[in-house]
Amino acid sequence: MTQKKNSNVLAIIVMILLFGMISFVTNLASPMGDVLKNQFNVANWMGTLGVFANFIAYACMGIPAGNLLQKRGYKFTALAAVTVGFTGVGVQTIAGLLDGNAAFGVYLLGAFIAGFSMCMLNIVVNPMLNKLAGGGNRGNQLLQVGGSFNSFMGTAVIFLTGVFVPSIVDAEIKQVFPLMFIALAIFALAFVVILFTNIPETERNAALEEKKSNIGPMSFRHFVLGAVAIFIYVGVEVGIPNVLQKWLQNGGLDVEVGAEGIAATVAATYWLLMFFGRLAGAALGAKVSAKAMLSAVSIVGLCLVLGAMFLDPAISVNLPVFKGTDGFGMAQVPINAALLVLCGLCTSVMWGGIFNLAVEGLGKYTEKASGIFMALVCGGGILPLLQNAVVDLSGNYLVSYWVIAAGLAYLLFYALIGSKNVNKDIITE
Repeated sequence: MTQKKNSNVLAIIVMILLFGMISFVTNLASPMGDVLKNQFNVANWMGTLGVFANFIAYACMGIPAGNLLQKRGYKFTALAAVTVGFTGVGVQTIAGLLDGNAAFGVYLLGAFIAGFSMCMLNIVVNPMLNKLAGGGNRGNQLLQVGGSFNSFMGTAVIFLTGVFVPSIVDAEIKQVFPLMFIALAIFALAFVVILFTNIPETERNAALEEKKSNIGPMSFRHFVLGAVAIFIYVGVEVGIPNVLQKWLQNGGLDVEVGAEGIAATVAATYWLLMFFGRLAGAALGAKVSAKAMLSAVSIVGLCLVLGAMFLDPAISVNLPVFKGTDGFGMAQVPINAALLVLCGLCTSVMWGGIFNLAVEGLGKYTEKASGIFMALVCGGGILPLLQNAVVDLSGNYLVSYWVIAAGLAYLLFYALIGSKNVNKDIITE
């Protein structure tokens, strides 16, 4: 019994480390967008193609990776994901050694390959952490712990990018080599650790039984609605700071100079609050149900967004912001921006809550369900696109947050009603 418990502890640590790698590699794509824009002198939308490539990879790889997990197990899929991740970051590194437009294309290829890896890692770590904790409140708590480390690594990579690229105007891919080398080293170490770690597996005969029937994750109403919820959630999480930063950079701040820097630090503070929110979620996860947690943060988030939309931007407040190498400082920003930044505390715990509720009671269908979930992470690239289209049509950045408000309303519906398992008659063992 003790040996099994120790084995689970090691497996949990490995999964949490992989959770961090997901954010490290994914969040690197965001500041790299500015690097690409300046090095290759391309438009803003072309600079964000690396982020787009990461998210579209989820849509392409989600279901195949879920099938791989179901057929070959957690350990094999994790090893494959780490290998693909090493390859993707390696290709991005090679791009820094090339010249001209070829470097741009090679970098995007590397970002796309890395996106495959992030999708596969997500498919492994989410159900595994939930499973190792036994589901329920403990499963939600462990997912929040993994999410906290995920946010920490995401914040760290943005901070380190600022250290290695002090002048974005003269930025080049090769300046970010130290971060890429760190990622390559972690992937190599993770491969060795996973290879010698005993990771609990689902009985393979369960998967074979499912193959003989027409029953699957999509047979469960609460999972189908949860899959839609995860699509919306990722779009909400990305869309809030994305449009916020653009608004502040383009007239949202009453300053003559320095708007771009303040806007970036305000948006970075949103992500930092997600880290603190996930720490709080991890502490409360064993005591508060995923349903109650998701309901509460959806209501608070909806109130914050509506307040940001209707309050007068002329009302300003001093907001403590994260300024990278300069640490914390105060910035005068519209109250609307402060309310949107606080949404980071709400979105921080949503992923774990939605996943926990959606896979509850799925049993042997959990692995395949995870693959479907990951395919719908592409909402992080689609919903912000819709929100920015509203900005273009209306000419008003704050009006676009109706897209976010609608998304949060759906998440509240899912927490209160849609997450109930009405298909308990289906045999899952």
